[in-house]
Amino acid sequence: MVAPSLARSAKPHVAELLQRLVRYDTTNPPGNERECAAYCRDVLTDAGIAAELVGDDPNRVNVVSRLSGRGDAPPLLLYGHLDVVPTAAQAWDVPPFEGRLQDGYIWGRGALDMKGGVAMMMDAFMRAHLDGADLPGDVILALVSDEEAGGNTGAAWLVRERPELFDGVRYAMGEFGGFSKTYRGRKFYMAQVAEKQGCRVQATARGPGGHGSLVHHDTAPTRMAQFLVKLDKKPLPFHVHPVTRMMIEAIGARLPRLEGAFLQLLLNPRWTGRILRRMGPAGRELEPLFRHTANATIINGGEKANVIPSEVAVNLDCRMLPGYDAEDLLGELQDIAGPNIELEAVNFQPKPWILNLGLFDTLASIISEQDPESVSVPMLMPAGTDGRHFATLGIQTYGWMPMNLPADFDFLKTIHAANERVPVSALEFGAEALYRLLLRFHE
Repeated sequence: MVAPSLARSAKPHVAELLQRLVRYDTTNPPGNERECAAYCRDVLTDAGIAAELVGDDPNRVNVVSRLSGRGDAPPLLLYGHLDVVPTAAQAWDVPPFEGRLQDGYIWGRGALDMKGGVAMMMDAFMRAHLDGADLPGDVILALVSDEEAGGNTGAAWLVRERPELFDGVRYAMGEFGGFSKTYRGRKFYMAQVAEKQGCRVQATARGPGGHGSLVHHDTAPTRMAQFLVKLDKKPLPFHVHPVTRMMIEAIGARLPRLEGAFLQLLLNPRWTGRILRRMGPAGRELEPLFRHTANATIINGGEKANVIPSEVAVNLDCRMLPGYDAEDLLGELQDIAGPNIELEAVNFQPKPWILNLGLFDTLASIISEQDPESVSVPMLMPAGTDGRHFATLGIQTYGWMPMNLPADFDFLKTIHAANERVPVSALEFGAEALYRLLLRFHE
């Protein structure tokens, strides 16, 4: 076994690793993750770990590596994405791809989503190898491209073209959860165990067209405008999903009795909307976990400024709770839209609804060791991740990139925003938690 002091000196510090990753501009589109992926491969190779670049687009490759375990547990998958969202039109205080260390934080695009997570995974992975750790089972590391635009050259390609790489895997660690959140003075670690499904819906309004100089009523534009106003004013029906129920019950159990009882009212659909409104900003953050959402993103209609169009189409970006299908969503939207709007699901790929909490207690115990006053709770992700692709192989993803964050640090408002950053202490916390997981994951 390699002495711990030697092991730690044979790899970059997790903060240094993140700084290097941030300096590769992998904005998607177009992505161009190859140089960043090659750097990750080379870091692993320098630590004595075999790693390969795989993919069908030479500019958008993925890194795959594997450590051997003793075979007492199925393989464990660690996966993270190397691409990042754009920074255009954002007012940054520091250059977004400088990877600056300032005031105890690493600043830059991807610091949270999710090059910080990649750095923590690589740190734990290399440490396990350099320490000669006795792993319960094999550990697979997959650093992928294109998550921010659907995963077509990344996770989706790997699942479709190289599924044998993940044979036997039951559990995976990925984004989005694991971060701490302080609520009413109590610290909770949100472990993502499920995510919502994406569905694009096209809404079409038709009506009489004509010359713009005449008086017109009940046209396609006004019909569509009326629908969008109703959609803005009237939320889709509330549902209490099993994962959301577990989350609210776990949080409520750690609050004072009256506050916990108030929170429990969220679990009665007759009260959900009123309680969310009374909760203010916290309620707005929770609301997507209780219903499907639909937001207008692209509006098309008309070709000439002096002609009333007879058709207007709007793209709705919809996110559905797990376990529902497109017909459920369309029915709820139609109730709001009425007979004058046609609705069609034009891009819906059903995602397997699996929930295997067999590793949750292990994750919770690791967090408790490092932060004894905290509690871990299961979380439903209001958006989507690459977890949906791995779910087609029967793999349960835990969004678990553990970060012990300051109480005043708003993770959700910092991710994808200007001045994205992460505390170095949070990176060290997460790397240690992931390393402990590699030593004790089980079937």
